[in-house]
Amino acid sequence: MSDNRHFFSRFATSVADLSGKPSTFVAAVVVVLLWAIAGPFFGFSDTWELVINTGTTIITFLMVFVLQNSQNRDGKAMQAKLDELILASKARNEYVGIEKLDEQELKSLIKALDKAAEGSGQSLQDQSGPVAGRT
Repeated sequence: MSDNRHFFSRFATSVADLSGKPSTFVAAVVVVLLWAIAGPFFGFSDTWELVINTGTTIITFLMVFVLQNSQNRDGKAMQAKLDELILASKARNEYVGIEKLDEQELKSLIKALDKAAEGSGQSLQDQSGPVAGRT
């Protein structure tokens, strides 16, 4: 099972890297243009439409899982790096692992941080970063 996960992770990373390249976008545009040009030759038939609809649906469906896997790993790696920075700095260590809190606990923590920032003359709303711009 471990080999399958490792294979899928490598595959997902490769596909995510490839799908983000400009040449991949150009290739997709060329495929769509070729399909559109083929329309008159096939009389704009239902089969002609079905080809592009089926192809794009299948690709989209599969890409959701591949890109989500890649995003999940990136997020976990980023969180591990942030945790290491917190542990290595003078920041409060209780912030390590807060990504596992439920929504209500996170909102309470954000409110407490807002209150602390207001008391220090700063506003978290005006700063850029993961806390800024929240609702």
